[in-house]
Amino acid sequence: MKIVKQRAVWFSISGGLMLVSCLLLAMYGLNLGIDFTGGSLLEVEYKQERADITAIRATVESAGFTGGQVQPSNERGLLVRQPPLTEDQHQTLIEDLSTFGELDELRFDSIGPVIGQELKQKSLWALALIFIAIVAYVAWSFRKVGSKIKSWKYGFLTIAAGLHDVVVALGVAALLGHVMNFSVGTAFVAALLTILGYSVNDTIVVFDRIRENLTKDHHTFESVVEQSVTETIARSINTSLTTLLALLAVYLFGGETTKDFALILMVGIFVGAYSSIFIASPLLVSWQKWMDRDKK
Repeated sequence: MKIVKQRAVWFSISGGLMLVSCLLLAMYGLNLGIDFTGGSLLEVEYKQERADITAIRATVESAGFTGGQVQPSNERGLLVRQPPLTEDQHQTLIEDLSTFGELDELRFDSIGPVIGQELKQKSLWALALIFIAIVAYVAWSFRKVGSKIKSWKYGFLTIAAGLHDVVVALGVAALLGHVMNFSVGTAFVAALLTILGYSVNDTIVVFDRIRENLTKDHHTFESVVEQSVTETIARSINTSLTTLLALLAVYLFGGETTKDFALILMVGIFVGAYSSIFIASPLLVSWQKWMDRDKK
Protein backbone atom coordinates (compact mmCIF):
# COMPACT_ATOMS: atom_id res chain seq x y z
CA MET A 1 0.00 0.00 0.00
CA LYS A 2 1.60 3.25 -1.20
CA ILE A 3 0.40 5.73 1.40
CA VAL A 4 2.41 8.75 0.28
CA LYS A 5 1.74 8.08 -3.40
CA GLN A 6 -2.03 8.08 -2.76
CA ARG A 7 -1.90 11.26 -0.68
CA ALA A 8 -4.64 12.98 -2.71
CA VAL A 9 -7.13 10.45 -1.33
CA TRP A 10 -6.08 11.06 2.28
CA PHE A 11 -6.12 14.83 1.80
CA SER A 12 -9.68 14.58 0.44
CA ILE A 13 -10.84 12.54 3.43
CA SER A 14 -9.26 14.96 5.89
CA GLY A 15 -10.63 17.95 4.02
CA GLY A 16 -14.11 16.45 4.29
CA LEU A 17 -13.70 15.81 8.02
CA MET A 18 -12.46 19.35 8.60
CA LEU A 19 -15.30 20.85 6.54
CA VAL A 20 -17.98 18.87 8.37
CA SER A 21 -16.43 19.75 11.74
CA CYS A 22 -16.36 23.48 10.90
CA LEU A 23 -19.97 23.33 9.72
CA LEU A 24 -21.04 21.64 12.95
CA LEU A 25 -19.22 24.28 14.98
CA ALA A 26 -20.85 27.07 12.94
CA MET A 27 -24.33 25.55 13.20
CA TYR A 28 -24.39 24.40 16.82
CA GLY A 29 -21.35 25.92 18.53
CA LEU A 30 -19.96 24.42 21.73
CA ASN A 31 -22.21 23.80 24.71
CA LEU A 32 -20.04 25.52 27.33
CA GLY A 33 -20.32 24.10 30.84
CA ILE A 34 -20.37 25.98 34.11
CA ASP A 35 -16.54 25.92 34.19
CA PHE A 36 -16.59 28.62 31.50
CA THR A 37 -20.00 30.28 31.84
CA GLY A 38 -20.36 30.19 35.63
CA GLY A 39 -23.25 28.56 37.45
CA SER A 40 -24.11 25.55 39.59
CA LEU A 41 -24.28 21.89 38.73
CA LEU A 42 -26.08 19.42 40.96
CA GLU A 43 -26.05 15.68 40.30
CA VAL A 44 -28.30 13.34 42.27
CA GLU A 45 -29.38 9.73 41.99
CA TYR A 46 -32.70 8.35 43.23
CA LYS A 47 -32.63 5.10 45.17
CA GLN A 48 -35.81 3.96 43.47
CA GLU A 49 -37.06 4.52 39.94
CA ARG A 50 -36.87 8.20 38.91
CA ALA A 51 -40.14 10.06 38.45
CA ASP A 52 -41.21 11.53 35.11
CA ILE A 53 -38.64 14.12 34.05
CA THR A 54 -41.37 16.54 32.95
CA ALA A 55 -42.90 16.53 36.44
CA ILE A 56 -39.49 17.11 38.03
CA ARG A 57 -38.82 20.06 35.73
CA ALA A 58 -42.19 21.59 36.55
CA THR A 59 -41.51 21.28 40.29
CA VAL A 60 -38.06 22.84 39.98
CA GLU A 61 -39.39 25.78 37.95
CA SER A 62 -42.35 26.34 40.27
CA ALA A 63 -39.91 26.55 43.19
CA GLY A 64 -38.24 29.53 41.49
CA PHE A 65 -35.26 27.77 39.90
CA THR A 66 -35.59 29.10 36.39
CA GLY A 67 -33.05 29.77 33.67
CA GLY A 68 -31.39 26.37 33.99
CA GLN A 69 -31.68 22.79 32.79
CA VAL A 70 -32.90 19.55 34.31
CA GLN A 71 -31.62 16.47 32.49
CA PRO A 72 -31.57 12.72 33.13
CA SER A 73 -28.04 11.31 33.44
CA ASN A 74 -28.84 7.58 33.59
CA GLU A 75 -31.77 5.38 34.63
CA ARG A 76 -32.08 6.97 38.08
CA GLY A 77 -29.74 9.94 37.93
CA LEU A 78 -30.47 13.62 37.42
CA LEU A 79 -28.36 16.64 36.43
CA VAL A 80 -29.58 20.11 37.37
CA ARG A 81 -27.77 23.15 35.92
CA GLN A 82 -28.66 26.54 37.37
CA PRO A 83 -27.19 30.02 37.74
CA PRO A 84 -24.86 30.30 40.79
CA LEU A 85 -26.73 29.11 43.90
CA THR A 86 -26.16 29.98 47.54
CA GLU A 87 -25.94 27.18 50.07
CA ASP A 88 -29.52 27.89 51.21
CA GLN A 89 -30.77 27.65 47.63
CA HIS A 90 -28.76 24.47 47.18
CA GLN A 91 -30.47 22.85 50.17
CA THR A 92 -33.89 24.08 49.02
CA LEU A 93 -33.33 22.50 45.62
CA ILE A 94 -32.38 19.19 47.26
CA GLU A 95 -35.58 19.29 49.33
CA ASP A 96 -37.70 19.94 46.23
CA LEU A 97 -36.10 17.03 44.38
CA SER A 98 -36.53 14.78 47.43
CA THR A 99 -40.31 15.05 47.10
CA PHE A 100 -40.01 12.53 44.25
CA GLY A 101 -38.24 9.95 46.38
CA GLU A 102 -35.16 9.29 48.48
CA LEU A 103 -31.98 10.34 46.76
CA ASP A 104 -28.21 10.61 47.12
CA GLU A 105 -26.33 13.78 46.24
CA LEU A 106 -23.39 12.79 44.04
CA ARG A 107 -21.83 16.23 43.50
CA PHE A 108 -22.46 19.93 43.66
CA ASP A 109 -20.22 22.44 41.85
CA SER A 110 -20.68 26.19 41.79
CA ILE A 111 -18.51 28.65 39.87
CA GLY A 112 -19.01 32.40 39.52
CA PRO A 113 -19.13 34.01 36.05
CA VAL A 114 -15.87 35.94 36.62
CA ILE A 115 -13.96 32.77 37.46
CA GLY A 116 -15.56 31.01 34.50
CA GLN A 117 -14.39 33.73 32.10
CA GLU A 118 -10.90 33.59 33.61
CA LEU A 119 -10.75 29.82 33.14
CA LYS A 120 -11.79 30.18 29.50
CA GLN A 121 -9.07 32.76 28.80
CA LYS A 122 -6.41 30.68 30.55
CA SER A 123 -7.43 27.60 28.58
CA LEU A 124 -7.03 29.44 25.27
CA TRP A 125 -3.64 30.78 26.37
CA ALA A 126 -2.55 27.28 27.36
CA LEU A 127 -3.43 25.93 23.92
CA ALA A 128 -1.64 28.78 22.13
CA LEU A 129 1.53 28.46 24.23
CA ILE A 130 1.66 24.71 23.73
CA PHE A 131 1.41 25.15 19.94
CA ILE A 132 4.36 27.56 19.99
CA ALA A 133 6.41 25.33 22.28
CA ILE A 134 5.85 22.28 20.07
CA VAL A 135 6.94 24.11 16.90
CA ALA A 136 10.10 25.37 18.65
CA TYR A 137 10.98 21.97 20.11
CA VAL A 138 10.47 20.04 16.87
CA ALA A 139 12.40 22.67 14.88
CA TRP A 140 15.32 22.34 17.30
CA SER A 141 15.21 18.53 17.29
CA PHE A 142 15.26 18.37 13.48
CA ARG A 143 17.81 21.14 12.97
CA LYS A 144 20.36 18.74 11.40
CA VAL A 145 18.10 17.55 8.57
CA GLY A 146 17.73 20.87 6.77
CA SER A 147 19.36 19.71 3.53
CA LYS A 148 16.06 18.45 2.16
CA ILE A 149 13.57 20.62 4.00
CA LYS A 150 13.92 23.26 6.72
CA SER A 151 13.65 21.99 10.26
CA TRP A 152 10.91 24.44 11.30
CA LYS A 153 8.65 22.92 8.66
CA TYR A 154 8.65 19.63 10.55
CA GLY A 155 7.34 21.54 13.57
CA PHE A 156 4.74 23.36 11.48
CA LEU A 157 3.44 20.12 9.96
CA THR A 158 3.39 18.45 13.39
CA ILE A 159 1.12 21.25 14.61
CA ALA A 160 -0.97 21.05 11.41
CA ALA A 161 -1.66 17.36 12.07
CA GLY A 162 -2.45 18.14 15.72
CA LEU A 163 -4.82 20.96 14.75
CA HIS A 164 -6.56 18.61 12.34
CA ASP A 165 -7.26 16.24 15.25
CA VAL A 166 -8.38 19.05 17.58
CA VAL A 167 -10.79 20.53 15.00
CA VAL A 168 -12.39 17.13 14.37
CA ALA A 169 -12.75 16.61 18.14
CA LEU A 170 -14.38 20.04 18.44
CA GLY A 171 -16.80 19.17 15.65
CA VAL A 172 -17.78 15.95 17.41
CA ALA A 173 -18.23 17.90 20.67
CA ALA A 174 -20.51 20.39 18.89
CA LEU A 175 -22.63 17.53 17.49
CA LEU A 176 -22.82 15.76 20.86
CA GLY A 177 -23.70 19.05 22.54
CA HIS A 178 -26.66 19.38 20.18
CA VAL A 179 -27.99 15.82 20.40
CA MET A 180 -26.84 14.71 23.88
CA ASN A 181 -26.31 17.99 25.81
CA PHE A 182 -22.58 17.27 25.96
CA SER A 183 -20.98 20.17 27.85
CA VAL A 184 -17.49 21.57 27.40
CA GLY A 185 -15.51 22.30 30.56
CA THR A 186 -11.96 22.19 31.85
CA ALA A 187 -11.93 18.39 31.53
CA PHE A 188 -12.62 18.85 27.82
CA VAL A 189 -9.64 21.21 27.52
CA ALA A 190 -7.51 18.59 29.28
CA ALA A 191 -8.76 16.04 26.73
CA LEU A 192 -7.81 18.35 23.84
CA LEU A 193 -4.32 18.84 25.27
CA THR A 194 -3.98 15.06 25.68
CA ILE A 195 -5.11 14.53 22.08
CA LEU A 196 -2.62 17.12 20.88
CA GLY A 197 0.21 15.56 22.87
CA TYR A 198 -0.63 12.07 21.63
CA SER A 199 -0.84 13.27 18.03
CA VAL A 200 2.49 15.12 18.29
CA ASN A 201 4.17 12.05 19.80
CA ASP A 202 2.85 9.80 17.02
CA THR A 203 3.86 12.26 14.28
CA ILE A 204 7.36 12.77 15.67
CA VAL A 205 7.95 9.01 15.69
CA VAL A 206 7.33 8.97 11.92
CA PHE A 207 9.38 12.13 11.33
CA ASP A 208 12.23 10.74 13.41
CA ARG A 209 12.36 7.64 11.22
CA ILE A 210 12.41 9.92 8.16
CA ARG A 211 15.34 11.78 9.71
CA GLU A 212 17.23 8.53 10.25
CA ASN A 213 16.60 7.26 6.74
CA LEU A 214 17.57 10.54 5.12
CA THR A 215 21.07 10.23 6.56
CA LYS A 216 21.69 6.77 5.10
CA ASP A 217 19.41 6.53 2.05
CA HIS A 218 20.14 8.35 -1.21
CA HIS A 219 16.88 7.61 -2.99
CA THR A 220 14.29 10.29 -3.76
CA PHE A 221 12.76 12.20 -0.86
CA GLU A 222 9.33 10.71 -1.58
CA SER A 223 10.64 7.13 -1.55
CA VAL A 224 12.46 7.73 1.75
CA VAL A 225 9.28 9.11 3.35
CA GLU A 226 7.24 6.20 1.95
CA GLN A 227 9.70 3.72 3.42
CA SER A 228 9.67 5.49 6.79
CA VAL A 229 5.87 5.47 6.99
CA THR A 230 5.80 1.77 6.11
CA GLU A 231 8.32 1.00 8.85
CA THR A 232 6.37 2.84 11.56
CA ILE A 233 2.73 2.18 10.60
CA ALA A 234 2.44 -1.05 12.61
CA ARG A 235 3.81 0.64 15.73
CA SER A 236 1.38 3.57 15.38
CA ILE A 237 -1.67 1.35 14.87
CA ASN A 238 -0.78 -1.02 17.73
CA THR A 239 -0.13 1.83 20.17
CA SER A 240 -3.36 3.61 19.23
CA LEU A 241 -5.42 0.43 19.41
CA THR A 242 -4.08 -0.40 22.89
CA THR A 243 -4.92 3.09 24.11
CA LEU A 244 -8.39 2.97 22.56
CA LEU A 245 -9.18 -0.32 24.29
CA ALA A 246 -8.19 1.15 27.65
CA LEU A 247 -10.33 4.25 27.03
CA LEU A 248 -13.26 2.08 25.94
CA ALA A 249 -13.07 0.28 29.29
CA VAL A 250 -13.08 3.66 31.09
CA TYR A 251 -16.08 4.78 29.03
CA LEU A 252 -18.10 1.60 29.61
CA PHE A 253 -17.26 0.92 33.25
CA GLY A 254 -16.10 4.30 34.61
CA GLY A 255 -18.23 6.86 36.41
CA GLU A 256 -20.46 9.40 34.74
CA THR A 257 -17.89 12.17 35.26
CA THR A 258 -15.28 10.32 33.17
CA LYS A 259 -17.48 9.21 30.26
CA ASP A 260 -17.35 12.49 28.32
CA PHE A 261 -13.60 12.77 28.83
CA ALA A 262 -13.02 9.20 27.61
CA LEU A 263 -15.34 9.64 24.62
CA ILE A 264 -13.56 12.73 23.29
CA LEU A 265 -10.18 11.08 23.87
CA MET A 266 -11.26 8.06 21.84
CA VAL A 267 -12.33 10.27 18.95
CA GLY A 268 -9.15 12.34 19.08
CA ILE A 269 -6.74 9.41 19.35
CA PHE A 270 -8.45 7.55 16.51
CA VAL A 271 -8.23 10.60 14.26
CA GLY A 272 -4.72 11.32 15.54
CA ALA A 273 -3.48 7.89 14.47
CA TYR A 274 -4.92 8.58 11.02
CA SER A 275 -3.39 12.04 10.68
CA SER A 276 0.06 10.94 11.84
CA ILE A 277 0.24 8.24 9.18
CA PHE A 278 -1.86 9.56 6.31
CA ILE A 279 -1.57 13.36 6.63
CA ALA A 280 1.67 14.60 8.23
CA SER A 281 4.20 12.70 6.12
CA PRO A 282 2.32 13.08 2.80
CA LEU A 283 2.10 16.82 3.53
CA LEU A 284 5.88 16.85 3.99
CA VAL A 285 6.33 15.33 0.53
CA SER A 286 3.82 17.70 -1.07
CA TRP A 287 5.55 20.70 0.49
CA GLN A 288 8.93 19.53 -0.82
CA LYS A 289 7.52 19.01 -4.31
CA TRP A 290 6.05 22.53 -4.30
CA MET A 291 9.43 23.90 -3.28
CA ASP A 292 11.23 21.99 -6.06
CA ARG A 293 8.66 23.20 -8.58
CA ASP A 294 9.15 26.82 -7.51
CA LYS A 295 12.93 26.50 -7.87
CA LYS A 296 12.56 25.23 -11.40
